[in-house]
Amino acid sequence: MQEATLPAGLIAVRSHVIKDKIAAHEDDDRRLARACAAGDSSIFEEIYRRFGDRMKSIAYNHLGNVPDAEDAVQDTFIKVHRAASTFTGEAAFSTWIYRILINTCYDLLRKRKRRPEESPIDDVVETAKRTAPTVDDTKRLTLRRLLEELPEQRRTVFELFEIEGLSHAEIASVLGITEGNSKWILFATKKQLQMQWKQAR
Repeated sequence: MQEATLPAGLIAVRSHVIKDKIAAHEDDDRRLARACAAGDSSIFEEIYRRFGDRMKSIAYNHLGNVPDAEDAVQDTFIKVHRAASTFTGEAAFSTWIYRILINTCYDLLRKRKRRPEESPIDDVVETAKRTAPTVDDTKRLTLRRLLEELPEQRRTVFELFEIEGLSHAEIASVLGITEGNSKWILFATKKQLQMQWKQAR
């Protein structure tokens, strides 16, 4: 049985629509960057509405408490304003922001390690959408501890994929790695967490 193929005209129309959407998206990204560089306060409100929830979630899952997460998001907006003129459009504007946010979280974690005492986790961990409804507080805290012990890149790949729902292509763009590398890191991290989870029980 022969496979059905789309008419050439329909393929051309679809290709044209996709190209138009990509061009519109790129234009919007450049608009956001220009307005950020100019210090347009309304654009920061727009960015916060569009990306704020995910930014807070990423920061919280990296840092483990609300005050540090809020500080990281605020610091990120300051950095975005300062660096917006350098935005090249090679990655999506959202990807660029998430990359700045994650680097900000890394900086805060390094500062925290240099403190004499570790900040306690005051808030109940909001874990992945896939696991949050089914795990109790003890398991959440165990997962949080295991994630904190992971190297930065492994923890970030795991959290962006499992908790934030980013694709491997998006993660690769955010972290500056290949898509295949992202998949391998996630696979290796899951294996490591499974072994440590068994030992922790």
